[in-house]
Parts: sequence; C-alpha cells; structure tokens
Amino acid sequence: MPFIDQLRAAATQNNSMLCVGLDPEPSRFPATMRGDASKIYDFCAAIVDATHDLVNSFKPQIAYFAAHRAEDQLEKLMAHMRRVAPQVPVILDAKRGDIGSTAEQYAKEAFERYGADAVTLSPFMGFDSITPYLQYEGKGAFLLCRTSNPGGDDLQAQTLANVPGQPQMFEHVARLAQGPWNTNGQLGLVVGATRPQEIERVRAVAPHLPLLIPGVGAQGGDAIATVKAARIGGGPIIINSSRAILYASSGDDFASAARAAAIKTRDMLNAVD
Repeated sequence: MPFIDQLRAAATQNNSMLCVGLDPEPSRFPATMRGDASKIYDFCAAIVDATHDLVNSFKPQIAYFAAHRAEDQLEKLMAHMRRVAPQVPVILDAKRGDIGSTAEQYAKEAFERYGADAVTLSPFMGFDSITPYLQYEGKGAFLLCRTSNPGGDDLQAQTLANVPGQPQMFEHVARLAQGPWNTNGQLGLVVGATRPQEIERVRAVAPHLPLLIPGVGAQGGDAIATVKAARIGGGPIIINSSRAILYASSGDDFASAARAAAIKTRDMLNAVD
C-alpha cells in the first residue's frame, strides 16, 4: 500500500493524528534499564506495544540509535513494528540531504535496510537530492520546510526576491513539494508546531500534502492552534510527540504511563473544534 494510503488508513482505524517519536535516551530509561544502551530495543518495543493502536505513525530518530551503535537494534525494532502493527506506517527521521550515488545509498538504507515507509529529508541541495528516494514506488519523503528551532530563520525566513511573488524560502519549498517536485504523489512537509501562523501559510501553498509536525509536548507547541492551522485544505496531519510520551514515567510502569499519555494527547488533538 502506498505510504499516503497507509497513513490515511491508520489515521482512520486508530482515530488519530498522533505520531509517537522514538528517540531513546538510555540515561532517561527506567531504573532497571537506565544507562544501558543494549536495552534500546526493549524500551522502544515496549512503547510500540503500548501505543500502536493509538497512533497514525511511528517516527524513530536514527541518531538516537546510531550514537549508541544500536543500528542493529533499530533493524530489530523495525521488524517488530511490522509484526505488531503492520497497518501503522513508520517514518525514519534521518534528515538526509545529499546527491548522486550518496543519496542513492541513503535511500537504500532507509527503504531496504530498515524497511521504512517514509523518510525525512533536507531539500536544500535541490531536486536531484530528492530524486533517488522517489524511485522507490509507494514510499514517502518529508521535506524540511519550516522548522521550530530559532536558527531556522537564518534560511527558511529569507525572502526570495528572484521568485515570482517574492515568497519566503519555506513557502517556496512548499510550492515545489506541492507542484513540480511531487512526481510520485508521495511528498510531505515538516513544519514545527511552535509556528502555527506559518503552518497556515504552508497550507495556503500546499493544502493537500501531509504535514509532519513535531514540537507538541515537551517542546511547547500549541496543540489546538496547530491542529486548526494544519487541517486547512484537508491534507493528512501527523502530529509528533516524543519525550512527553516516552518518559511519562521513570518507573517500571513506563509503558502503561506512555499509553496513558498517548491517549490524553490523541484525545486532546481530536477534541479541537
């Protein structure tokens, strides 16, 4: 099933806009696991088991695995998610951005080694940095568009005087993703929850693309304003929460606490008028 269809099906089945980000930090694990990087799989698998019927996607962040030489545990986790929740798409948060044969290898890593359904990418080397990922039929790619970090202004908020309408760079990225770059209908955009007014501007340009929106929860994004802005146009909405769910408890009840936090977040998002 193509990524977009899988995403819509999971959102409908689980009545959810919520994505659980899998950013394992061994120093924050429960006492019986704390500081033990060999337990990354065990921790993440328990979170998946506790929340897979509440989400429209999972988003493992590759750096949290690679930093601990835990890529093999990520492969094992991807296989576990396929068994436990085959209907829930997995977005590999890698933010790759390169060209040519290097980009081809990154695409192979995401879609063949790890079996991800979609991947996050940096688009700032242009369309030829995106093309290798689009060769994988049915797979998704989310382009960084308007991020939450303060330094995002350095590039994303710059006005492009030589582009018709003089958009800011993030709006230009959205136009490209909605239009000429979206050759397989599988592109989406990453926009931060801390900038709901700019989510509206992205939606004005790209009303139908899926939006991956981090920043709700520990990063302080306004969930209500985010949902209201993101649902303009009707494109799929993926609202990510990581730490607020993963570390809802530091005790042995971490998985049940994660489930409770996920239910609370999902229901809060669904309740927005």
